[in-house]
Amino acid sequence: MHMQLKARIIVFPILAIVLNGFAVAGSPQVPNSPKADSSLQLIRGPYLQMGSGTAVTIRWRTNIPADSYVEVGATARKFKWRFKSGEITTEHIVRVTGLLPDTKYFYRIVSNNKTLQKGNDNFFRTAPPASSKRKIRIAAFGDCGTNSKGYQAGTLNSYLRLTGNQPAEIMLLLGDNAYSSGKDSEYSKNFFPAYEGTILKNHVLFPAPGNHDYYSSSPASRDGAYYRNFTMPTAAECGGVPSGTEAYYSYNWGNIHFLSLDSYGTETDMKQRLYDTLGPQVSWIKQDLAANTSQWVIAYWHHPPFTMGSHNSDKEGELRLIRENFIKILERLGVDLVLCGHSHNYERSRLMHGHYGMEEDYNESVHAVSSSSGKYDGSENSAPYFTASGAADKGTVYVVAGSAGASGHIQKDYPHNAMPYSMNDGGMLYLEVEDNRLDAKFIRRDSVVADQFTIMKDVNRSSTQMVRRGQSVKISASWPGDYRWNNGAQSRSIRIRPARSQNFIVTDDKRQLADTLRVDVAPR
Repeated sequence: MHMQLKARIIVFPILAIVLNGFAVAGSPQVPNSPKADSSLQLIRGPYLQMGSGTAVTIRWRTNIPADSYVEVGATARKFKWRFKSGEITTEHIVRVTGLLPDTKYFYRIVSNNKTLQKGNDNFFRTAPPASSKRKIRIAAFGDCGTNSKGYQAGTLNSYLRLTGNQPAEIMLLLGDNAYSSGKDSEYSKNFFPAYEGTILKNHVLFPAPGNHDYYSSSPASRDGAYYRNFTMPTAAECGGVPSGTEAYYSYNWGNIHFLSLDSYGTETDMKQRLYDTLGPQVSWIKQDLAANTSQWVIAYWHHPPFTMGSHNSDKEGELRLIRENFIKILERLGVDLVLCGHSHNYERSRLMHGHYGMEEDYNESVHAVSSSSGKYDGSENSAPYFTASGAADKGTVYVVAGSAGASGHIQKDYPHNAMPYSMNDGGMLYLEVEDNRLDAKFIRRDSVVADQFTIMKDVNRSSTQMVRRGQSVKISASWPGDYRWNNGAQSRSIRIRPARSQNFIVTDDKRQLADTLRVDVAPR
């Protein structure tokens, strides 16, 4: 911890700890030596929710009712602050507040004076500020609540193996998080045991619901196990515009704005869904995106607008109506990337815009903003996708990644004409966003990176600046990556002291990017 946080605790000893949606008085305390309660057992968790630049919610479950404490420190061996809730319960929910942005903290959980969980892998990182340009790592798991054909175990192990000691800091769930009916018993059997020993204790989890998550309740109730097991921001606690519901919400992480949407739940007496564009959810989406100032926008939900995997987006009503009625709003409001599950395979589009019809109506010359594969790996026609910050109708990449746990068949027309980079295998999507560059990789369950693509914003620039003769000036390439300057330099920024007017040109190793920076030397 930092002295800033310590001072805050001394001066303001009473903080609000959020418990089951209510503010409960609580105070950070210096932890005492615990006296263990041997009858108490940890049966779920811990797992991390509602992360922001200054707070995180930590949840766990015990076999008998107990109190709830979270102890936090700068290392895994020394915990200087304690946060508590105000209820004796088996469902423990503690809000840890007063943290510093973009900072790694370690924690342990304590109930009835018994340390239930601790270790070097019990940590979280708070969100970086919007001005941050550092690399942000994101893991997206779709349809992960089962282990069909070993997909769940293979995908998780492949993700852990490839990311190593640089894992993602946040984890997105793309729906169907517990098969087959979304019951609490199925979460206890098919979701938490698979992930709580590894990534749930150190990835801040931001879920979205799928149709299977609703099968144990109803689309209108929004009170099933999904809603009882996860804590989502409703009042813009993590950024964005308040949604007023846990069914859909937005949040910020560094320079990325995320929208987690509900494509199966229904609203109001008219039973409106996501594709009803005058309904409450879409009205909120419009407000939220209109207020957004983040450089990147990623939206995710369960039902994909384009798929010929285990589901058919031409024949199934929910998918067809989302495509016909809804996604044009996201494209108009500048969404860069759409992630969905539901089909138990991987499918990916080019950077595209304006295709809202049936598969046979897709026309690459009309709807593909770029004809490149976007792979940016040195293969033929693999330039990154180039877009502009804040631009409307600039193009969107659509991804179906619904095989992190579930397997399925494919349609006879697979792959979908708009989704040429597709494969019927298990895996998850891993994202890295650094400044104006986004890289995505489909990590297959056999540890192969089976597809990848890159989006870059505001690159390939030409600029001119005037300097005095002999004046030292720093010039920089417009992208993070690799560099080849025409003066032999190989760093992103170089410092020059020009004696005459000249052009400085920088390219990447693959010759797909080029900035021309003209430096004019003013006469004396």
